[in-house]
Amino acid sequence: MNATEIYNGISNNYNNGNYSNNGSLGFLIIPDTLNKTINIFSIIILFITMISLGCTMEILKIKNHFLKPKGVVIALVAQFGIMPLTAFCLAKIMQMDPVKAVTILICGCCPGGTLSNIFSLALKGDMNLSIVMTTCSSIAALGMMPLLLYVYCQGFTNLQNAVPYGGIIIALTLTLVPCTIGIAINHYKPNYSPVVKKAGLSILIISSIIMAILSGMAVIDAIWMIFTWDALSVAALMPLTGFILGYVMSILCRLNPQCSRTISMETGCQNIQLCTVILKVAFPPEVIGPMFLFPLIYISLQCTEALLLVLCFRCYQKFKPQAEDTKKYDSVDVKQEVVKQP
Repeated sequence: MNATEIYNGISNNYNNGNYSNNGSLGFLIIPDTLNKTINIFSIIILFITMISLGCTMEILKIKNHFLKPKGVVIALVAQFGIMPLTAFCLAKIMQMDPVKAVTILICGCCPGGTLSNIFSLALKGDMNLSIVMTTCSSIAALGMMPLLLYVYCQGFTNLQNAVPYGGIIIALTLTLVPCTIGIAINHYKPNYSPVVKKAGLSILIISSIIMAILSGMAVIDAIWMIFTWDALSVAALMPLTGFILGYVMSILCRLNPQCSRTISMETGCQNIQLCTVILKVAFPPEVIGPMFLFPLIYISLQCTEALLLVLCFRCYQKFKPQAEDTKKYDSVDVKQEVVKQP
């Protein structure tokens, strides 16, 4: 089945003039060479991100968390329960057109991203749980993401057969390869891990700058189309909802505040690199249009909100440093190395 047949549902919706009243994206024509170049850099960025994540993992810590998986299970339920449902509800409330709706759903169904590890550290969370959770959600996404997309797409007209499940599964599988390589490097050649992470960071920064420039060239005449009130509202509300509900769910499950803060970050922070690759590579540019840049808006607002939460936590800790230690909570501690907190 070719791309035209796969996306007939979406294309026919636009060709028949069935635009929603909150803004149409129309079609975007990108030169083939430029399109392929952007795709290549998208994959490079995802590859470097996942291999760096693998280099932070230790097989013993993964094993220990699997032996006492309460925190991981709660985090997985929050990740694949809260975020996809939030994306579905927001897309429905905003009455989004098919292209926007499928973009929001893919973003909401993505696993946790590596930024959650950084913000968990800033919030003095459980770093071992954070890293294990990011890895486990990436593995679980291989089955959960296609399943959730299939379920939630049933609620939208013309989306039931429009999602490229094969391309998404391939993209998810490819994320596991560099992650496995990183874990192997850290296990068999731990001295190389810092070098790989530093080199990866340099390549990641350069690749991101190049991709940003190329993407700007590709959508310069249509970039305004993604700055609509509904897209901006969803980009602001999704991560905030994930942060709040992830924390509330953890507290209700009697996890300690350190683990609750970690799960909050893991829930609200999506793997934006993976989302970008899926939107850019799995969908033809004339169908997805400039919406493949939506993850950039999402990550900007996600980081802004996470930084505000970090600021609030630091202020709270300064004035009430011992408040959270006065209650007893269930623990998800396992036999592991002590992580020195900042």
